[in-house]
Amino acid sequence: MNFDSFPDLILENEAVLLRPLLETDFDNLLDFSINEPDTWKYSLVPANGKENLENYIQIALAAKERKTEFPFIVIDKKSGKYAGSTRFYDINIAYKTLQLGYTWYGAAFRGTGLNKHCKLLLLQFAFETLEVERVEFRADNDNKRSIAAMKSIGCKEEGILRNHMPTYNSDVRRDTIILSILREEWFGNVKQCLVDATKKLN
Repeated sequence: MNFDSFPDLILENEAVLLRPLLETDFDNLLDFSINEPDTWKYSLVPANGKENLENYIQIALAAKERKTEFPFIVIDKKSGKYAGSTRFYDINIAYKTLQLGYTWYGAAFRGTGLNKHCKLLLLQFAFETLEVERVEFRADNDNKRSIAAMKSIGCKEEGILRNHMPTYNSDVRRDTIILSILREEWFGNVKQCLVDATKKLN
């Protein structure tokens, strides 16, 4: 099973809808890009400003063509508004691994529980449809909000890659924290905890 079987993949529940990112989504995300540039403070590929947003989308779609990534746009169903973006990347179906990241939401959608709904859908698809063995997450080790969000959905910290990647518009290199969820952990208790957490949000 691979993404070729799901070219128009849509994941949704009562709170959120994730559909494939399109070139035309430039207009749907532009307001965030112009008015909330700090959203990409820790991003390796920023989308602040028109030019960066255009580049961000083109990079994502090119990676989708190469079948190494599958980017989504996130729609908050309660408000009917576009909320952000996320994606599967470093997809390696042969080895049953992938990474989940490039996740960002507009300020109005942070702390609302939307992220937990998104992660439940994405992880369920990864482990139960694609049948992967491992989903990995990475972040700038200074991005405490992102790290806390990952741990809150059941990710386990594995370690730090020191001086690992450049940072945007700076000579400083970042340390990258690695976290993951394994297949047995998903079916062991992570899924149920995430299901229970999303129920409390409704």
